[in-house]
Amino acid sequence: MSQALPLNLELPRKLGQHFLVRDAILNQLAVAACGRHTQRVVEIGPGKGALTRHLLVLTDELHVIELDLRLVRHLETKFAGIEKLHVHSGDVLDTDLSQWGPAAIAGNVPYYITSPIVEKFLSLDARFPIAVFLVQLEVAERLLATPGTRDYGYLTVATQLLCDVQLVCRVPPNAFVPPPKVGSAGVRLQRKASPPENLSELLRFVSRSFAHKRKTLRNNLRPFYGERADSIPEAGLRAEQLNIDQFVRLHASLSS
Repeated sequence: MSQALPLNLELPRKLGQHFLVRDAILNQLAVAACGRHTQRVVEIGPGKGALTRHLLVLTDELHVIELDLRLVRHLETKFAGIEKLHVHSGDVLDTDLSQWGPAAIAGNVPYYITSPIVEKFLSLDARFPIAVFLVQLEVAERLLATPGTRDYGYLTVATQLLCDVQLVCRVPPNAFVPPPKVGSAGVRLQRKASPPENLSELLRFVSRSFAHKRKTLRNNLRPFYGERADSIPEAGLRAEQLNIDQFVRLHASLSS
């Protein structure tokens, strides 16, 4: 039988993780994802199973996706005999999460792939209504940002077009082993019941609007819409000054 991995286990640099070990915070994240109970959960990056342990008591079926093979073996040993837990070895970015819907998503997300994982959740359908991610505080602030602030950008708008974003908790470095050099936070993404029409085109429009953050909408959009970009009332504004509804209306106006 494999021995339990030590808390100070050193992973390859690319896979390096900071393991959250504070039970109160782990429970808070699990409840944010599952409520009192949910049928199925998909956990991203379970590590040594700290959050997994809390999720198991709140769901009937739990699928965990872990890239590091040593951690996969550790999870299989630690939770041996628990039939509702399914351990999958692989890269979450290459994994078809839709095969497990409907489900909630949860995870302590590796900082270096946070944005791609958030975007992967956004690309899923309504069978995946909730995601709770533990992320770097800087990313949480971007997801929660409001127009006119420094953190407001493409990721903010893309997320808030589809989801209501809620801060679950702030997590200090000393809640991890080993402690990271930055603060962290748990965020909850609740998918909206009615996503915008022509979403892919709208997201392309938002991306173009933020292409050069210090430029006005007129300058960012003129290559795509010509003189029409000069005639919009918001032409002299920067993308960071527009709220979600303004992006939707502006896109509809320029696309008509």
